[in-house]
Amino acid sequence: MDLTEKIRTIPLRPGVYLYKNAEGEVIYVGKAKNLRARVRSYFQEGVGEANAKTGSLLREAVDVEYIVVDNNKEALALENNLIKQKKPRFNILLRDDKTYPYIKLTLGERFPRVYVTRRLRKDGSNYYGPYFPGNLAYRIVDLIHRSFLVPSCKVDLSRYHLRPCLQYYIKRCLGPCVQDLTTPQAYLEAVHDVQLLLEGRQTDLAKSLRLRMEEAAAQQEYERAARYRDMLSTVAQLQEKQRMAAAEGDDQDVFGYHYENDMLAVNVFHLRGGKILDRREFFWEELPDSTSIPADESQCIQDPGKCQGPTSVGPSASPNSGALAPEKTPSFSPGPLFSALMKQLYIDQQYVPRDILAPVDFEDRSELEELLSEKRGSKVEILVPQRGEKRSLIDLAAQNAKQSFDQRFRVMKPQAKAVQAALQDALGLPDSPKRIECFDISHIQGAETVASMVVWEEGAMNKSEYRKFIVRTVTGVDDFASMREVVTRRYKRLRDEDKTFPSLVLIDGGLGQLHAAAQALEELGITNQPLAAIAKKEEIIYVFGQEDDPVVLDRHSPVLLLVQMVRDESHRFAVTFHRKRRQMRDRKSVLLEIPGVGERTRQRLIQHFGSVRAVQQADAAALGAVLTKSQTEAVLRHFQKEVL
Repeated sequence: MDLTEKIRTIPLRPGVYLYKNAEGEVIYVGKAKNLRARVRSYFQEGVGEANAKTGSLLREAVDVEYIVVDNNKEALALENNLIKQKKPRFNILLRDDKTYPYIKLTLGERFPRVYVTRRLRKDGSNYYGPYFPGNLAYRIVDLIHRSFLVPSCKVDLSRYHLRPCLQYYIKRCLGPCVQDLTTPQAYLEAVHDVQLLLEGRQTDLAKSLRLRMEEAAAQQEYERAARYRDMLSTVAQLQEKQRMAAAEGDDQDVFGYHYENDMLAVNVFHLRGGKILDRREFFWEELPDSTSIPADESQCIQDPGKCQGPTSVGPSASPNSGALAPEKTPSFSPGPLFSALMKQLYIDQQYVPRDILAPVDFEDRSELEELLSEKRGSKVEILVPQRGEKRSLIDLAAQNAKQSFDQRFRVMKPQAKAVQAALQDALGLPDSPKRIECFDISHIQGAETVASMVVWEEGAMNKSEYRKFIVRTVTGVDDFASMREVVTRRYKRLRDEDKTFPSLVLIDGGLGQLHAAAQALEELGITNQPLAAIAKKEEIIYVFGQEDDPVVLDRHSPVLLLVQMVRDESHRFAVTFHRKRRQMRDRKSVLLEIPGVGERTRQRLIQHFGSVRAVQQADAAALGAVLTKSQTEAVLRHFQKEVL
């Protein structure tokens, strides 16, 4: 059954549909109130021609699967889960430059503990958060340690130990690791109190603590009653802080964005109690190839890519900013983007603010409001204000998104093509550089000399093309000869195998290393290969053929940052390989094969001469300064046999 025939069998019910390619990979996930109508809309006449992105999806899709649900809210939640699980490339995926901490309560353990974590797992634990600012999670966990004595230790609590750790003695733990210090019932009571605290049920917690305090006092257990009194005081202080915050303002998340040249920056302001506690940034350097065709009720489909037609959000206009209404920009429609972003951001979160201020309206806003309201237990509103104080908050978020955009894409990380063009101009290269191969030499006083070659290709480091070299023909410290050997071996092979040469050969070093590499290329008959070197201290770039006029770039120049990044990666790779070689040498030394030479004698020889090769080349007088006469003779005889 082909795809168009299969569409006729899809039911007219709400659900989620999944497009698959020939390899069976899910390439797009969407949801619909009417599955058949939504999927059929992809194949409406003229849609593919009007939108190249839709056409690219349909060209890859060979199958469509669907899951039927009872209502649109269930479809929202299922779509979100499938996108996070499958990571289809035609959907937008949440990319966050900042992760916030959660508090983890390990309810699956015999004696549950609390931790601060930034990674959510399906391990039977309860997760609370995210908390911002980030140190708030640590302050709350510290409060739990001091007031409820539930620890964050790494001790194995599946068995009892002989003595407790320091946390018990400083009264920050009940001591479940040692038998009879506490009872399982008392510990689980403390854990239940922690649950109430983290779930925000301070009123229920206060009532429970007050009852237990009165019972303990009636039984004349005054020490236990005093502990409950102190815990009750802590909870009362928390409630008072919450009442003060509520009087100052509501909890809100405010979204703003800036879009330009197929790159996008989104800022989210987290307001708690009317105060901006933190800001979150999201970036997309290139929006995914996504569909954007007419869908149910004349809306864009549930895809965060590019939709046809403009999206208007207010009376004043700005083509790129989430603060104002964009002009007609067929390349970007922010509505579907914010639909996908908010679903991925809030559906799986423990806490949802009362108000979410969005810069634009989107298709399933009301369904998402209803779903989040059920999750929160009270009404959640996703507002799209056009004027007034709330609109000014969105304007502020959009202005900050513009600043984030400039920092990320214009200052810190310009477009790769722009950097390539600037590099070509700065070094006078014949073509825009597509591949850079960079070499570095590493050794310690000539011992275990190695070299590295790393590859930058089309805007990124290509680690599969990295190469390691063991320098074999050079004795002692001679970086120039080592560079000559390595460059000769590399490009002799490329020449013999008739492979493509790089756009630029970059040498980590100064003029000496540059001329050594140039000499190696000349001896191979390679005369037109672009060649440059960057000196470590001065950060000056020497281009072969114009050494008298070195390239001096501003230290914030994207070109210099690119060259430094490639150079540093080459240095790191060489040093790592050199360390590994030294470790291998130290584990098994040829010196240990000599009769009369043990581990201590080997260490003295290496410390004195620097390398096995230097020991091999030493004469009797030099060896006699370290070894006994019999050992000296044994060393000389051993290496004489190797030479023969």
